[in-house]
Amino acid sequence: MTTSISRFPVPDLNQLPDDLRARLLAVQEKAGFIPNVFLMLAHRPAEFRAFFDYHDALMEKEGGLSKAEREMIVVATSAAGGCLYCVIAHGAVLRIRAKNPRVADQLATNHRKAEITPRQRAMLDFALKLSTRGAEVEDGDLEALRAQGFDEEDIWDIGAITAFFAMSNRLVHLTSTPPNEAFYLMGRLPKG
Repeated sequence: MTTSISRFPVPDLNQLPDDLRARLLAVQEKAGFIPNVFLMLAHRPAEFRAFFDYHDALMEKEGGLSKAEREMIVVATSAAGGCLYCVIAHGAVLRIRAKNPRVADQLATNHRKAEITPRQRAMLDFALKLSTRGAEVEDGDLEALRAQGFDEEDIWDIGAITAFFAMSNRLVHLTSTPPNEAFYLMGRLPKG
């Protein structure tokens, strides 16, 4: 069965600009497949570049948030936004980065019942408030994060990741891009 990955045209890999094709092939080499969202975004090469430059700046840098915590934000806020693609794809990445096969499912359902630290719970409380009720964010919300040891850079990262993936969620809704089948099983069982 062939499933469409976008309501918009998806360019042929061989017709993409060299830099996009190289990035897609590198991902395919590492993961064994090209994530559907990469192919969907390749419809507009300049936006693809900007999207992934910002994605990498937020998600791949070192800082006060671990890479697993960054993925926690994506999973919890994408669940609140109803984005199946991001919950499934980033849930897979989270399972691998956290080395915990249960955490992504827990965060997608109810972060308050998840196997996470109080610090991470505060981070997700804030991210979900910003994601679903952003106009209600107050200075006290940032103070609650500071009380858990987050500094200004961490707080900015939490907010920026939340905002970036709100956009990503909406693009997936616009295009109706489904998660790749491979994401469903990634990180659920130890490699061996």
